[in-house]
Amino acid sequence: MQTSFKTLNISRDGAVLVIKLDSPKTRNSLTAELRQELGAVVATAETDRSVRAVYLTGNGPTFCSGGDFKMLQKASDPWSVHRRFRGLQRWLLPLLYLEKPVVVGVNGPAVGGGMGLALSGDILIAGASATFVSGFFRLGAVPDIGMMYHLPRLIGMARAKNFLFANSTLSAQQAYDFGLVSKVVADDELEAAGLAEARRLAAGPAETIGLAKSLMARSFETSMADMFAFEGLGQALAMSGAEFKEGFSAAVEKRNADFLSATNAEEAE
Repeated sequence: MQTSFKTLNISRDGAVLVIKLDSPKTRNSLTAELRQELGAVVATAETDRSVRAVYLTGNGPTFCSGGDFKMLQKASDPWSVHRRFRGLQRWLLPLLYLEKPVVVGVNGPAVGGGMGLALSGDILIAGASATFVSGFFRLGAVPDIGMMYHLPRLIGMARAKNFLFANSTLSAQQAYDFGLVSKVVADDELEAAGLAEARRLAAGPAETIGLAKSLMARSFETSMADMFAFEGLGQALAMSGAEFKEGFSAAVEKRNADFLSATNAEEAE
């Protein structure tokens, strides 16, 4: 995997791929270069079976400051905006569809589209000084980067409207109270907590978790009968794999399951 990027810091922690937004001059804003590089990393993670979980965070005092103001000054005409949003399928949608657990460590302000990026994770952990900032209507812009899709589903329509329409800011504790983040930790403990959660997921049945994640993404737009059908098909696939065989054997034998070794052995065959 390519590890040298201009706007990202990429590393491995065992089976966890660590992605750090690392563009201090722009406060990790969503520049074209950052979006392109993030898309390239996610594409590689999708096909690399040794990557079993992803930990996404930011370097510096800001998680992500949202849209690139310099770009917006020059490229707000209809065709430029259309092309930019068409590009979501090259960097944001692959992250959302990634069939591996994604943990996000919010290390500071997540502003506008930066908050949308944070919400692309499966589990969010916030440092105590993290904030979640709307900001879109301050600019006269529509919320984007998945905000209008994810936020009502995560906190309810009324809370989502109140937050967005008021150009509000949520503290880390308020985000926890709303259920947006799973825990709040001291700022200097964020990386350890985020990596610990990502390692836990990587050591579990990560492929099966990824399959369940893909199915759950359909739940709000799918009938109960169709979801039952998806569950059945998903279960047939899960129970044919190495992770189920290892997990079930471990339960019968009253021992801890070693999902990682089972998956590695299956891949080596």
